[in-house]
Amino acid sequence: MLQNRWQYCRICLVALVVVLAVTPEAVGQDWPQWRGPNRDGVVTSFNEPASWPAHLTNRWNIEVGLGYATPVLVGDRVYMYTRQQNEEVMLALDADGGDVIWRSSYSAPFEMVRATFRHGPGPKSTPTFADGRLFTLGMSGIVTAFDAESGRRLWQRPTPPVEPLYHTAMSPIVDGDSVIVHVGGHNDGALTAFDVVTGAIRWRWDGDGPAYGSPMLFKLEGTRQIVTFTQENLVSVSAATGALLWLRPFTTPSTTTSQTPILYNHTVIQAGRENGITAFRVRRSGDEWNTSDVWHTDRVSLHMTNGVVVDGILYGLSHLNSGQYFGLDLDNGEVLWTSAPRQAENASILSAGNIIFSLQDDADLLILRHSRIEFDPIKRYKVATSSTWAQPTIAGNQVFVKDVSTLALWTID
Repeated sequence: MLQNRWQYCRICLVALVVVLAVTPEAVGQDWPQWRGPNRDGVVTSFNEPASWPAHLTNRWNIEVGLGYATPVLVGDRVYMYTRQQNEEVMLALDADGGDVIWRSSYSAPFEMVRATFRHGPGPKSTPTFADGRLFTLGMSGIVTAFDAESGRRLWQRPTPPVEPLYHTAMSPIVDGDSVIVHVGGHNDGALTAFDVVTGAIRWRWDGDGPAYGSPMLFKLEGTRQIVTFTQENLVSVSAATGALLWLRPFTTPSTTTSQTPILYNHTVIQAGRENGITAFRVRRSGDEWNTSDVWHTDRVSLHMTNGVVVDGILYGLSHLNSGQYFGLDLDNGEVLWTSAPRQAENASILSAGNIIFSLQDDADLLILRHSRIEFDPIKRYKVATSSTWAQPTIAGNQVFVKDVSTLALWTID
């Protein structure tokens, strides 16, 4: 009897050890849209290794096509939105091995503006996954809904009559029964809510053309609102009706901004090339809305890089000084530290606990430690052989990296 009990205990102990050993790798975080579940660049499923390995392990690498969309991870599938010749393509891949599960495409020819040749023909917008559907915004403004299980096209809205001058880069946001994107060109654009099931227009605001930054859903003064940069403004519209709530003029020397607004406590953070960084508060009095600045700094700025917030500190890569990392106190606007200049032209930044991941456009994945006092790099890994403009996707010990034309899975072992 005692021997049987001892054997049973040994089996239970072995099983427990196995579960503990595999859990950090097996349990991941879905990454269903631009910058993650909350569109804030925060990774919740990462466990920092006791010691960082000398190299990351390349598990697989597959040609998927051109573009800078973030890999979308849901369960055991990775969804990639790319361009292959004159088609925009949605792929579903097995996350473990990289095998193609399904491929869906549509014809999407367009003429590139010479100024965009360096960055390629896109697409640059990240798909959004919600309730079994995938929503995309193509380079010329085509809006499409796919069935995520089969790849079947559910509905599609064609290229608008006036295309954006430098085409599109913003990523859709889903709010209940609506998927919201900004379509059209400078003088004929509309921030539009499409029905997720049918593609019918639920509301539209046509006060300005689209920018490259992606919209956010904020609750301010008790009202749910879509906040986004446009060609010439930072605007807020009612999430329910699309009615304009408030507007702040905002332009950059780069024609339009590529930033995603940030909500920190009760302040909105706005940034754009050569505009520094500003925190402002939104107030409502009856039917009137207004905004007032809390602080502003010109010491650092953001252009094509979106920052992340950890314990009240904004970590970013300023385009000033040819690319300089910084830590900024969001409570008072104080720049706490800056790195040496000439770090990178662009970086895709995520946070995981006290760790900051920065995938630079030169294919270096830089690992930083959260710090109020200094630029504190831990490790640097080379993760591609061509430019990496897409945001990485991190879940468990997995790092999915999209370069110019390939998708790779790296693991931190």
